[in-house]
Amino acid sequence: MRATLALARRGLGNVWPNPAVGCVLVMPESGRVVGRGWTQPGGRPHAEIEALRRAGSLAKGATAYVSLEPCNHHGKTPPCTEALIDAGVARVVIAMEDPDPRVRGAGQARLEEAGLAVTGGVCGDEAAALNAGFAMRQLSGRPLVCLKIASTLDGRIALASGESRWITGAEARAHGHLLRAQYDGIMVGIGTALADDPRLTCRLPGLEGRSPVAIVLDSALRLPAESALARSARDRPVWVVTGQGSDGERRASLQALGVEVIEVPVGGFGLLALHPALAALGERGLTRLLVEGGATLAAGLMRADLIDRIAWYRSNGVIGGDGLAGVSALGLESLDAMARFDRKGIRVLGADLLETLAKRH
Repeated sequence: MRATLALARRGLGNVWPNPAVGCVLVMPESGRVVGRGWTQPGGRPHAEIEALRRAGSLAKGATAYVSLEPCNHHGKTPPCTEALIDAGVARVVIAMEDPDPRVRGAGQARLEEAGLAVTGGVCGDEAAALNAGFAMRQLSGRPLVCLKIASTLDGRIALASGESRWITGAEARAHGHLLRAQYDGIMVGIGTALADDPRLTCRLPGLEGRSPVAIVLDSALRLPAESALARSARDRPVWVVTGQGSDGERRASLQALGVEVIEVPVGGFGLLALHPALAALGERGLTRLLVEGGATLAAGLMRADLIDRIAWYRSNGVIGGDGLAGVSALGLESLDAMARFDRKGIRVLGADLLETLAKRH
């Protein structure tokens, strides 16, 4: 099953709105692997179909290890349950139940009805962590949100002047690009977009085609048509989330370049309402969202309890109190109100550290 989960991870950031699933077909007596598959770009073919295609007639009598309950409904493709049954698979081992209400429990029931032996819950926690974004969209209507911060030891992301290149070293920056490739969308606030004019692409050799959807939260529609993001909209999806009733001329100039403009309600202080903004991204199919800046957006998401994971790249330098903080003021009046996260891992990247954390429930 862990080999199956490793295959599933290949699809992260590349299969939305579908889940990233892996499938391995094994002959029970010899332990020989006769087929492997994972969800293909765009979400189809599904992992089970890929594994069965590679196995051919050798699938008969095999045990199928699948990281997510096989689908049992007719969508754009026939159900994977029927493909497994028709191929003569004898047993199916499932890591986790599918949270999609069209599937939940029905896939396993159909396999058992056809006489296949079914075992569930194998490496279930690992599978749930892998597809937490898919589950979040199914259950809450929004993508999983991971906040990415690159800071000094004292949590500063730039000098008072705004200079920030480079706080972390080459290995940490390369890993940050790998992280981009594993998410469906990457979001910044308009302040970061105006100050840095970022491209928000994955620039690792061989993964240039895995750049996520670029998203700017821009309540007053200030993103210039000549910005790097707007000019790249012909080559990759660029979305601008703005307030309702935005300036028609600015909207038209961005749309003419291929930018998708998404209107959502405006909340207090003229800022976008973050829950509707994330719901709008979920409606468009995003399951995993990486947030890269800035400090105001990070604080807004923190206050709204919308940060599910944190990827914190920490250098060994110190800037001091006049530097720019990674998260703006939260206005907390007691430590009990402080958001807390559970540390999931620490990784050394050259002279830097990567801490991964998840929301404490």
